[in-house]
Amino acid sequence: MARHLIICCGARVEIAGSEVIVLDEPLTKRCPLQTIAYGYDVIDREVVKRKVEMKINKLGFASKERLFITEPRIPYGASEIIMSCLEDGLFDCAVTVCEGSGTVLASTPELVQMIGAFLSGVVETTPVPEIIEKLKKNGGIILDEIRAAIDQVGGVELAAKKGYRRIAVTVAGFRSWEIPKIRELERKYEVNVTIFGVCTTRCELGDLENLALSDLLWGCNSKLIREEIAPKALFQLGVSIPVFALTERGKRALLIHLAKMKEPLVAFRTKLPYLVPGRSPE
Repeated sequence: MARHLIICCGARVEIAGSEVIVLDEPLTKRCPLQTIAYGYDVIDREVVKRKVEMKINKLGFASKERLFITEPRIPYGASEIIMSCLEDGLFDCAVTVCEGSGTVLASTPELVQMIGAFLSGVVETTPVPEIIEKLKKNGGIILDEIRAAIDQVGGVELAAKKGYRRIAVTVAGFRSWEIPKIRELERKYEVNVTIFGVCTTRCELGDLENLALSDLLWGCNSKLIREEIAPKALFQLGVSIPVFALTERGKRALLIHLAKMKEPLVAFRTKLPYLVPGRSPE
């Protein structure tokens, strides 16, 4: 039986076949975006369970019925930003994670979005052959088809060995130890690696030094990131779930993405982080 461990609203959730088991209390109790999207004013274990069950039943998450779409869904999501930058030529490859396949190399904008559209933070996963085959048919390179291993360091090294030189990679906050190792590979292979620090709600004090080496860092529901790292950022995108550019390369990626958006936007100078009362998760 396939088994997957993901993060949802800061809670660890096990998916075993069609059974959903919420292993601990969600760290996020309220979130304006969750209220708008799902109608939940308060988030508890039962809400987390219902959310994950909905993803399985309606989207085929972590199953052979997994839905793959290429349309952008979240204005400032990691896959959407990588998509924009692949289209623009800032990146020539993305190293990301997909449930059922583990670490995946993708070189087309469409495949990146197919993987990331409905993705939650994946802690562990096991192979789902139908997902692996779908990704391969769309040009994906699976790092480890046998175990569906999650290894972003190995993914970046494989991308470099295959000749990619402008690599984007997503690293979850609970795997922050991978970030300095990726920076070592960047120097070893003389490539440009843009690190997307994602899924940071469960990050701890010991993760901050590693996360600060990211180019882009999602604030999620992390007080530590807002207080300790965000004040040093060069640029912030969004308010409820802010994305912080920590380097010029990260800032350029955000500006490329903004240039492709059709919605009206406003920009102004301010001290970071820019927070609005009532708009952040709690």
